[in-house]
Amino acid sequence: MRTQSTILAKRASQTARFTACALGVAALFAANVARPAEVEVLHYWTSGGEAKSAQVLKQMLEEKGDTWKDFAVAGGGGGNAMTALKTRVIAGNPPAAAQIKGPAIQEWGDEGVLVSIDDVAKSEGWDKLIPSQISSIMKYKGQYVAAPVNVHRVNWLWINADALKKVNAQAPTTWDAFFKTADALQKAGITPVAIGGQSWQEAETFETVALGVGGAAFYKKAFVQLDQATLKGPTMVKALETFKKIKAYTDKGQTGRDWNMATGMVISGKAAMQFMGDWAKGEFTVANKVPGQDYLCVPGPGSQGSYTFNVDSFAFFKVKSADVEKGQKDLASLLLSPKFQEIFNLNKGSIPVRQGMDLSKFDDCAKKSAADFTSAQSKGTLVPSWAHDMVVSPAVEGAFYDVIGNYWNDDSETAQQAADKLAVAAKTQ
Repeated sequence: MRTQSTILAKRASQTARFTACALGVAALFAANVARPAEVEVLHYWTSGGEAKSAQVLKQMLEEKGDTWKDFAVAGGGGGNAMTALKTRVIAGNPPAAAQIKGPAIQEWGDEGVLVSIDDVAKSEGWDKLIPSQISSIMKYKGQYVAAPVNVHRVNWLWINADALKKVNAQAPTTWDAFFKTADALQKAGITPVAIGGQSWQEAETFETVALGVGGAAFYKKAFVQLDQATLKGPTMVKALETFKKIKAYTDKGQTGRDWNMATGMVISGKAAMQFMGDWAKGEFTVANKVPGQDYLCVPGPGSQGSYTFNVDSFAFFKVKSADVEKGQKDLASLLLSPKFQEIFNLNKGSIPVRQGMDLSKFDDCAKKSAADFTSAQSKGTLVPSWAHDMVVSPAVEGAFYDVIGNYWNDDSETAQQAADKLAVAAKTQ
């Protein structure tokens, strides 16, 4: 007969074995449960309105149980970020997601480094939510590899309302009216046009001028089809002459100035106008300025019926950690969600890329942008921004940048010489 102590000892041993077994099962279970995914996101949203938008995205991703690892690269209109991305990819250590767009998405796809998010897109019906002109850019060989977050209108002219009042002028709708207003502003001691002396800002300004001078059909033939005769023809020469004429109304301190600093000049009243995409509105919003009251947003002269679009998007890269896949899919889903689309675009100054959104919380500039986007779609005057990576290859874009920048800064170069160089630049491989 066993003693009471023997029985107790056996029970203790059984309990210990059971506990060890339970702990082992728990450990095994924990090992197979998806851990919080660390999603490294490369972006170049570093100015006031943009940085606020990036924080919104970070917060909403972390609410999904993932961890946002910030990889922000300032400056260069995204050029610095692309250099950093190339370095990481070549080293075999790409971020989980990177802010890239346009033909660059296809080029990265050709390198075999992007991962498909088509299952997310199909389950959420992205083809019905995203305009076809934009969804096609997000796909590689028929599958989504990138997610768009917004639609920026590029061909805006931002105007300090008080500056116009001081010279008793209206927002210019023609180039003749623009230069007449610029003369009056200059006489009043106000810098007519704020610009930063960076190649992408000069290119963007020229892009808007060319659209306003030549119209959407000319723009498409020149910058989408890269037609040689159009690139060096008389309309292009006129556009270049108009562009160069603007320089006389800018200040001498523009060299190296970031775009948001130029926007700040308009906000403060030091300058009256700026050619810039609607991310500039984010700066006005951060400064608590009200559209229609403190500032005006109007299409660049002559471009009222057209719409140049620039779409921010995130492409997803193949990474070594399997845990990251969950975070990538969470991020992709989040980017097109109605909640994020509203909050993000209210901060960013853009409009939702997701169609059918309620815009009641958006200001008059955004509502005008959305209405003009729809109108341009129906009229065939919706055009991609070549200055913002949406249509030509990075090589051609860079060559165009060089031609426009050199022409802006070289007073001895003629418009015809610059037009001829644009035609040559279009052949860059």
